[in-house]
Amino acid sequence: MTVHSALGFDFGTTNSVAALAGDTGSELVQLDGPERADPVFRSALCFWQDEDERGGMGAAAGPWAIAEYLEFPEGSRFLQSFKSVAASASFEHAIVFERRFRFEEIGRRFLDLMAARAKGALDGGARRVVVGRPVEYAGSRPDEALARQRYDMMFAGFGAEIHYVYEPLGAAFSYASRIEDPATVLVADFGGGTSDFSVVRIEAPGAARRCTPLAHAGVGIAGDRFDQRIVEHLVLPLLGKGGSYRSFDKILDIPAGWFTDFSDWSRLALMRNRKTLAELEKLKRAALDPDAIGRMIAVIEGELGYQLYHAVGALKRALSAEEAAHFHFAGGDLAIEADVTRAEFEAWIAPDMARIEAAVDRALTQAGTSPAAIDRVFLTGGTSLTPRVRRMFAERFGMEKLATGGELTSIAHGLALIGQQEDIAAWTA
Repeated sequence: MTVHSALGFDFGTTNSVAALAGDTGSELVQLDGPERADPVFRSALCFWQDEDERGGMGAAAGPWAIAEYLEFPEGSRFLQSFKSVAASASFEHAIVFERRFRFEEIGRRFLDLMAARAKGALDGGARRVVVGRPVEYAGSRPDEALARQRYDMMFAGFGAEIHYVYEPLGAAFSYASRIEDPATVLVADFGGGTSDFSVVRIEAPGAARRCTPLAHAGVGIAGDRFDQRIVEHLVLPLLGKGGSYRSFDKILDIPAGWFTDFSDWSRLALMRNRKTLAELEKLKRAALDPDAIGRMIAVIEGELGYQLYHAVGALKRALSAEEAAHFHFAGGDLAIEADVTRAEFEAWIAPDMARIEAAVDRALTQAGTSPAAIDRVFLTGGTSLTPRVRRMFAERFGMEKLATGGELTSIAHGLALIGQQEDIAAWTA
């Protein structure tokens, strides 16, 4: 039997993947699902009240969370994209059925439930664990020290040693195992919450040091932000965005924070608590268009965030394959039908693409190199499949330099391989 000396864990905003490295290389951990085993596990949790469960609350993770939620949405609390608040000082806890959960408690519950679906593959507490982390965390003012503290508590006891490595470096190590010739490589990792870039020098097999990191840069913008743009343009105008309310003898704009939270997958589910709903009911009574605020309340109370997420994701995927697509969402007294062209979508995300491109420039500048000196560009992460993202790299580096593969699994593979290195300190962040 193979002895696995290292575990690579890609804790992602949208999906999480684990890989084990041993004498025969790196292999993905298969995780049981309602329909089939899969190494890609949705980073989602579903809670429900159950007197037979410890603490009176049941929970499921990954595809099991989605299945539980779809069976009984109004009696559930569905959390997703919670990694996005890891570095947020303003996030203190989530309220689920009037119980408070800190980030590390949510994260640890997810880890334990994921491990329970791995048939013992994630139970080896004596081995080295390498966890991926973004170059720059999501959020307007990310607190890196706070994120590290929360990660430390989340992963405590998950292995004999816990190390953190930039996610694109994991992808770089995975890509290095696929090539034979020396190359200077730009690795671009596009996830749900962040876009991260590393420039690495890869030497030929047999070299004393196969990979050397040269520079890193990142930005807290990725697939979830693209989703927000769709929600902003197609959904929020029907929920009161741009509207007004009465306050004594004044007419004031409805605070933008309501709509920012609603369009953020990590925060939408958390809006379903007594305090927030009471404040929204108060706003509804004062709003010039109370029906619009009523529709927002109905979506929140009906726990329809996942249905909205699914509709937005379906549009985004369709626009990756076609020049135009139809958006459909119905629920909570809200019905939306809209035709969207790829050109419109790309105009919506243009400010985000500009910030992503600026992060690429920072990585190249820090490495002291230029697009012409980059031999390969390795694109990974689900958002790398977006046509506008790929076109940006093709225009800057040339289509012939682009390489892809294992968009959802390459990071975990590489992290596990890094875990076998004697000089692991050279990789940690």
